[in-house]
Amino acid sequence: MWTGGTMAFVLVGVGTAGYLILKHLEGNISSTDVGDAAKNGFSKDEAFNILIIGTDKRTGKGNEGYGDKGSVGHADTNILLHVSKDRTNATALSIPRDLIVNVPDCPTKQPDGTTKVLSGTPNVRFNTSLGQDGRDPGCTMRTVKEVTGIAPDHFMMADFNAVKTLTTAVGGVEVCLKHAVDDKDSHLKLSAGSHKIEGEQALAFVRTRHSFGNQGDLDRIKVQQQFLSSLMRKMSSGDTLTNPAKLYDLADAATKALTVDKGIDKVSTLKDIALELKKVPPKNITFLTVPVLDNPADGAVHKTVIVDPNKAPQVFDTIRGDVSFTEVKKKQQAAKDAESARLEGSQSAASDVRVRIFNGGAPPGSAQQTLSWLQNQESVTKSENVGNAPQNLDKTTLEYAPDQADQARKLAALMGLPGSALKPGKSVTNSQGLPAMTLTLGKDFKGAGVSLTAPTKAPDVPKSTADKVQCAS
Repeated sequence: MWTGGTMAFVLVGVGTAGYLILKHLEGNISSTDVGDAAKNGFSKDEAFNILIIGTDKRTGKGNEGYGDKGSVGHADTNILLHVSKDRTNATALSIPRDLIVNVPDCPTKQPDGTTKVLSGTPNVRFNTSLGQDGRDPGCTMRTVKEVTGIAPDHFMMADFNAVKTLTTAVGGVEVCLKHAVDDKDSHLKLSAGSHKIEGEQALAFVRTRHSFGNQGDLDRIKVQQQFLSSLMRKMSSGDTLTNPAKLYDLADAATKALTVDKGIDKVSTLKDIALELKKVPPKNITFLTVPVLDNPADGAVHKTVIVDPNKAPQVFDTIRGDVSFTEVKKKQQAAKDAESARLEGSQSAASDVRVRIFNGGAPPGSAQQTLSWLQNQESVTKSENVGNAPQNLDKTTLEYAPDQADQARKLAALMGLPGSALKPGKSVTNSQGLPAMTLTLGKDFKGAGVSLTAPTKAPDVPKSTADKVQCAS
């Protein structure tokens, strides 16, 4: 994704040869219809979430030698990549394969075009959200939303061959080891220090877990994050971007290696995604892992983990709120400060707040639910439900006239609205012929009384950034 778009962008302007190559790349792409689990298409103007899945399916040349050759292909490596709306930063959140989750019911497309609902399963490993009982990547996307509250917009899935072909296409990836490794299970044998690896050796590196840390999956995740950081640096280097032959090899390998959802299975769409990703500086690409605890149900032998109920929600809220885990440009911070400033100042009494409530994409019944909550629990008696908005909105908004600012601040405080939700404008007339504000409940609405205010600062959790060179330990 990081460089394939550059290849496609260059080819657009080089006539017939470029057209033929683009058609070739188009023919390489494999896709899976996951229904409404994925969005239809890609928007350049919004933040977006892509679920990157590394499956342990042993198909392909040489992969049967890695054991478990009959694997249906579980979700063995999982990264939820969030790219900010302003493209100043991105967050790559690793989800452990051994995380205990509730896999929800999953509508799955069948070969004959029908849809079969696969029953959910409580208290199972995250990796069983794919492959098990015929589950497709859409099931994994739904499981991510169940766990984090963050809905992936799209997925990209890679198998063992993807690691081998992509690392070869870029001419190898630099990795660093603090100590020598000789792992009989993954077949990785490297001395301490720096190495350039590709192909089978690269696959062995990302599969190794008995040689790092406590020999578990959590430490292997750290090594995989270090590997991906190095791969990103190599892909975005001048050596790759200015070499047409290397670009073609990379684009060809990527389109052959990845399976995506139907919403992004066009080279032109992948180009758009890639060009948006290229705007994010490596120093602002943060790698972190879902905060977890040892599963107490395992007893003394800790084989699985559970979500840390104290730390994980802060991480999920930060990503949902499009808040950076790194320092971003002062201009963007100033804009956020200006939004926060809208909430500062005097507030009217709840009984003086006049507001008309529209449903603009929230679940059915949300406007009436909010009206009942405001009137019965918050004493906002001068409120009314006026039905569906003319159009749906991604974000909840509150439009108010200048002389209604104190009312807007009061309603924002009651509902937990962020400063970005407040839209200075004009008042409207309510059913009594009096001026009122307009509250439109968007797709982000979580329920009456549930705050929509995102964190203004990311929590302090273990993390790394893509620009830093780290040695696997």
